[in-house]
Amino acid sequence: MHISRATACAAAAAALLSVSACGSGGDAPDNATPTIVFASGTDTPGMVPGGTSMPDMPDMPGMTGMTAPASTAASVPTGPNDVIITNFAFAPATLTVTAGTTVTWTNRDEEPHNVSPAAGGFTSPNLGTGATYTFTFTTAGSFTYVCSIHPFMHGTVVVTA
Repeated sequence: MHISRATACAAAAAALLSVSACGSGGDAPDNATPTIVFASGTDTPGMVPGGTSMPDMPDMPGMTGMTAPASTAASVPTGPNDVIITNFAFAPATLTVTAGTTVTWTNRDEEPHNVSPAAGGFTSPNLGTGATYTFTFTTAGSFTYVCSIHPFMHGTVVVTA
C-alpha cells in the first residue's frame, strides 16, 4: 500500500495536535497563577499570621528605651564660606568669596565625592560621609570644579580681590 506524501503529513500533524493537548486536562484556565503559601501560613516567609514580632528572635535585655543617636549632619557647622555636598550636588553651586578666604567642602552624602578643579590648583582626596576638605583661595578669579567620581556634579568658586 502506498501513502501519499500529503496524507502522511496530515497524519503527522494530527498526531502532534493530539499529543500536545494531553497535559492540559481542560480543568485549569490558561492564565492560572500558582499561589505560594509558606509553612507559616502566610505569603511572606517567616511572618506569623496576625503577629507583630518574629517568634524565633531572642529577647534583647537592656535594649528598651533606646533612642537614635543625634544626626551628625546637624553637628557640622555651615557658614558663609562652606559648600555642602548633598544629593549628588554642590550647594551652593556658585560661591563668591574674597581673596584670602578659606572654603570648606563637607560631604553629607552616603557616597564618596571629591573636589576636582578644571584648571588644577587644588584637588581633594575622596571624601567619605562627614569628611571635609578646605582650601584657601589667594588669587582673584573664577574656579570651576567637579566631582571626578560623578562628573555631572559642578560647582564654581568666584574669588574677588
